[in-house]
Amino acid sequence: MLTPIIMAGGSGTRLWPLSRKAKPKQVHPLLDDHTMLEKTAERLARGFGAERIWVTTGAEYVNQIKKEIKGLKPGHVSVEPSRRETAPALGLALVRVLKEDPEAVIVYSNSDSHVKDEKEYVRILKVAESLVRSEPDRIVLVGIRPTYPETGYGYIRMGDLAARSARGRGQGEDEIFTVREFVEKPDETTAKRYVESWEYLWNPTLIVARADALLGKYKKHLPALHKRLLTISAALGTSKERAVIEREFHAVAPISIDYGLLEKEKGMVVIPAAFGWTDVGSWRAVHEILADKPERVVSRGEHLSLDSSGNLVLGDSGRLVATIGVHDMVVIDTPDAVLVCPKSRSQDVKKLVDELMKKKLDRYV
Repeated sequence: MLTPIIMAGGSGTRLWPLSRKAKPKQVHPLLDDHTMLEKTAERLARGFGAERIWVTTGAEYVNQIKKEIKGLKPGHVSVEPSRRETAPALGLALVRVLKEDPEAVIVYSNSDSHVKDEKEYVRILKVAESLVRSEPDRIVLVGIRPTYPETGYGYIRMGDLAARSARGRGQGEDEIFTVREFVEKPDETTAKRYVESWEYLWNPTLIVARADALLGKYKKHLPALHKRLLTISAALGTSKERAVIEREFHAVAPISIDYGLLEKEKGMVVIPAAFGWTDVGSWRAVHEILADKPERVVSRGEHLSLDSSGNLVLGDSGRLVATIGVHDMVVIDTPDAVLVCPKSRSQDVKKLVDELMKKKLDRYV
């Protein structure tokens, strides 16, 4: 059975001003009455059991995490003492998982993804698990068949057919391909070409691997980090655990799992999937999930609209938000900040947050 590791330490700056350091996007009920973290944990629990789930996050979010995830086993929160990006965060979780289960097969999952077809999602992960158990040194990725030319996602370029996995009687087969390369956030012309080609998949950073094999890849590609992780591993369960984790983790250089490991590793395979995945990483994505058609106005809170279309209007301040002749815009109204921008520029909200930090307006972040 898979051991899910949910990454829940990000601050979600592209969903400012709702998502803040004190309460990031994964603990907001953005799409319905449930938070994205809660929904992620529930679909993984249905597939693999709540008691197997681990969460990695910052110390400031631990209480919120425990409140959101029902059935989370005591001790299954891997706390990062400081922000060091996803490779160190995952590495810390890996050594903790291995202490409990030396033969664990993990699935790395972000906490901020929307999935329409949860049964297909779980099925694909089980296909990936089966492949890893038959080839223990293999890293298996899941890629998403693109449905439109998204410029805000990374892509996986597939290589040769590596294997086929039968789905069952009359159900056809899953095709599994080698990973040829990763492509980061293409321009619109290139993204259109990717959609038309069979070779390219959206990259949701959904990873299945044996925990010990994945830790071995750290030794190969991130040796300095690997050495510190082994020092932490030796201290787990002792009176020195907390002090050693803080000392070693603070000394780690920040780096993402994509840049630090995946883009360097050879021999990985990818399973193309179609289970209605969306990265809830921008306000445009929120509108696309909630709107049944692009021109629909999606609103929450008091909102009056005249001659407007394609807007996302979220009011959390208690004020009335009124729009006249406004099209394809994002309006987010919170008690202390208001965001207004075209949907097409919603990826740039992160730049705005960076500017707030430069101007020392930390109280709004």
